[in-house]
Amino acid sequence: MKLIVAYIKPEVLESVKRELDKHEVHRMSVSRAKGCGVSKGYVESYRGSKKEINLLPKVRLEIAVNDDFVDTTVKAIISAARTDEIGDGKIFVLPLEDCIRIRTGETGPDAIGGDSVHVKKKGE
Repeated sequence: MKLIVAYIKPEVLESVKRELDKHEVHRMSVSRAKGCGVSKGYVESYRGSKKEINLLPKVRLEIAVNDDFVDTTVKAIISAARTDEIGDGKIFVLPLEDCIRIRTGETGPDAIGGDSVHVKKKGE
């Protein structure tokens, strides 16, 4: 199991989600982030005063996947997020020690999910 953490430009989020969906990767957490890298930001002028903006808006994706989905997930993110410009982002792949699904108590790869998800309907 791996945890994939990706920092991408906010404007590519929808295309990344579509690309991941095409590859059967549906579960993720998305949050706003700010950061800087090689670009180091820019200088903005407002009412005659200059201000250095060095933390740029980014989107942070966190996706827990079983080992057989790591390459597919990483390639999908790159495919949709790459503009060949500075600031496209970064992807980190981290080992994931365990995962527990709170609702069922499942652990490990079963808790991350797959095709065998059954949602109980009222009365079942």
